[in-house]
Amino acid sequence: MKISLNWLKKYVDIKVSDEELVRLIGARLVEVEGVIDETHKYDKIYVVRVESAEKIPETHLTLCQINVGADELVQVVCGAPNVREGMLAAWIAPGAVVPASVKEDAPFVIGKRKMLGRYESNGMLAGADELDFGDDHSGIVEIDPEEARPGDLLADVFDLNDSILEIENKSLTHRPDCFGLIGFAREVFGILGNEGEFSEEELSRDLLEPKMRREFLHVEKDIKIKISDPKICARYVGLVLAKHGEIKKKYLTFTDTVLAKAGMRPVSPIVDATNYLMLLTGQPLHAFDYDKFVQVGGTETAEVNVRLAREGEKLELLDEKEIELAPFDIVICSGDTPVALAGAMGGKSTEVDENTKNIILESATFSLYNLRKTQMRHGIFSEAITRFTKGQPGYQALAVALKCAELLKDGFKFATIADEYPDEVVPSVIKISTEQINGLLGTDYSEELISKTIKSVNFEVSVRGGEFEVKAPLWRTDIHIPEDVIEEVGRLLGYDNILPTLPLHATSSRNKMWDLKTRAREIMASFGANEVLTYNFVSEKLLMKAGLSAENSYKIINSISPELQYVRQSIVPSLLDKAFVNQKIPYDQFALFEINKVYQKAWGLDAEEVPVEKMQMGFVVAERKSVGTAYYKAQKFATEFLRKLGISAEYVSVMRDYDGNMISANRGKKADYDSIMIPNAVIMPFEPKRTAEIFANGVKIGVVGEFKNSVRRNFKLAEYLAGFELDFDAVLGLVAMKKVGKFGAREKLDETVETAGTYAETLKKMQEKYPNAEITPVSIYQAEGSETKNMTFHVEN
Repeated sequence: MKISLNWLKKYVDIKVSDEELVRLIGARLVEVEGVIDETHKYDKIYVVRVESAEKIPETHLTLCQINVGADELVQVVCGAPNVREGMLAAWIAPGAVVPASVKEDAPFVIGKRKMLGRYESNGMLAGADELDFGDDHSGIVEIDPEEARPGDLLADVFDLNDSILEIENKSLTHRPDCFGLIGFAREVFGILGNEGEFSEEELSRDLLEPKMRREFLHVEKDIKIKISDPKICARYVGLVLAKHGEIKKKYLTFTDTVLAKAGMRPVSPIVDATNYLMLLTGQPLHAFDYDKFVQVGGTETAEVNVRLAREGEKLELLDEKEIELAPFDIVICSGDTPVALAGAMGGKSTEVDENTKNIILESATFSLYNLRKTQMRHGIFSEAITRFTKGQPGYQALAVALKCAELLKDGFKFATIADEYPDEVVPSVIKISTEQINGLLGTDYSEELISKTIKSVNFEVSVRGGEFEVKAPLWRTDIHIPEDVIEEVGRLLGYDNILPTLPLHATSSRNKMWDLKTRAREIMASFGANEVLTYNFVSEKLLMKAGLSAENSYKIINSISPELQYVRQSIVPSLLDKAFVNQKIPYDQFALFEINKVYQKAWGLDAEEVPVEKMQMGFVVAERKSVGTAYYKAQKFATEFLRKLGISAEYVSVMRDYDGNMISANRGKKADYDSIMIPNAVIMPFEPKRTAEIFANGVKIGVVGEFKNSVRRNFKLAEYLAGFELDFDAVLGLVAMKKVGKFGAREKLDETVETAGTYAETLKKMQEKYPNAEITPVSIYQAEGSETKNMTFHVEN
């Protein structure tokens, strides 16, 4: 997203430097990826009046004498068909760079030259494409004589000496209001504190209270709206406008320059108006041809029906691409016939063109979850759907539609309106205290400062005895709990202004799982294994390659990619996927491991009604040239790993009975997978005849084995391939059962011994002192002339 600093300053009186403003925005609002300097892009480009325009015989060229605000006229040869005497145009003077070429490796510098060998041409009269205001090459731009005079700098007339902020969209995903200039300006005002003033008058004039007379025409242009489910469309405003004249785009406008700075191109008066308001407010709009809409639906008046698409339905979009709709796609229908893919793109059948007499102006909000799926399925990444997928609220839909009608009043008059708003949004009201705010932030902010800060971003605040009642504005859909308000205070006043201090609380006990994982990493690294970290989300294809069923995985509703649609059941499939990458490089032999959480539907929900999660460690060993039995190498890794933790492992062979159920061969009974932590999903990738369950103290803690040939082929791996997966919750239970010894509640310590003896003698004494501990030397120090040494040992139980 691109933000014009000049446009921003129209709403906020900024009293800090641009550099400081960018720093504050980056620290307190959103990451600024870069700043595009356009302060010299339009140097030496002037507004001029064409005083005479004579056609050069037998050519398409015109010999022009232009008034550049000086005593003498300047001669320019122009090839544009629309050049004429008396018009104001944009002149690129000799020595200036053509704006459209400034980003090229060799920018085009205009000079003086002779045309046709006899006509001297000084500079050029520029078109919209050359000025980087669009792709229109049909003629030169014309400037409104009421807005400028000959000799004015084009940059001064249209506020072009600008800096453009390139905003990182992902960090604003929860703030749909900031995807419009007005919402962004509100936030900038808030983070500036006393360093700026917010132009409420300017804001009101531009949006909140559009001064438009609703002139109802004596025409029958009715509209009805039906929303099948408020969950897919919270609000839909349909505004019917009837044509009463031509909107002829004659002059270069401020809207043209705003669109260009945002990276958009002018299209037509209607489309430009909707795009301008989307950039201003964050609310996307769409225009339908009213008469085509009615014709498609076969109705007398417009009947807008917002519903989910049905299996097998198809729709031709504005780009003339026909798509097959999915059941999660939201469609706008005329009657029951789809005419637009909601929030994404309009349909060809209701396209506005030069013959359009009446339009339906749509201002609505749609489910961000459905639109994210639509976006990925159909590959549509427009400015509009980008905003809808952030969860645009419906509060401003009517105001923006009315403002658009006002912008189009020269060609269209207001006919009628329909506004369907089933579940009107109620602002969040949160109660919080000064003590809560300062307690969480670690600050000592006064009641007055907190109140002023929150009010600066349009929250309504009432205070009584240190207790705040905070009412969030309608556009702040991210405010729900007290912590959200606390975050606002910390963010707006600057986290960098909070003095870092250690929290004062009772010393908590060590996290035993954290210690186990740390120790496990140390052990596996000492064995030469490499730790990897992969996504918890996997594709259905990966599950199938490992022989697992996607039905046992939780599916992500709004996944960011088709490759990340399911929460994984097991660690091993992800390791096999990375093993393929490493063998392809190629590495002839390697071992990979990962410690992470897994989830399965078979485990159900916990007491808090959320999916049960397990901590597991997966391991894979692969070699390209070995011909031995891989099982024993994987078993050796498992045995030594557990021995280092003080756990003695027992391996019980796994086979299948005639029904295909895995059984423990040495125990002669079906494995009870509902009562153990290592489920069937973990065992599935392994070859039953070369797989064993791992037991310790009678507790099943994992599985080790070679992988099925089908799994190995699916991942395109060499034959020498084996691995294991351990249940770390069960392993932790066994580690906790070990005798603590002389440490008491401590698990690790460093002890320094002053001695005149040898290292071997001292180590033996330490081993006698801590018989159940693992003792390793840290350092030996002997001062010059001293008869004793200081030996330091690390002791770990």
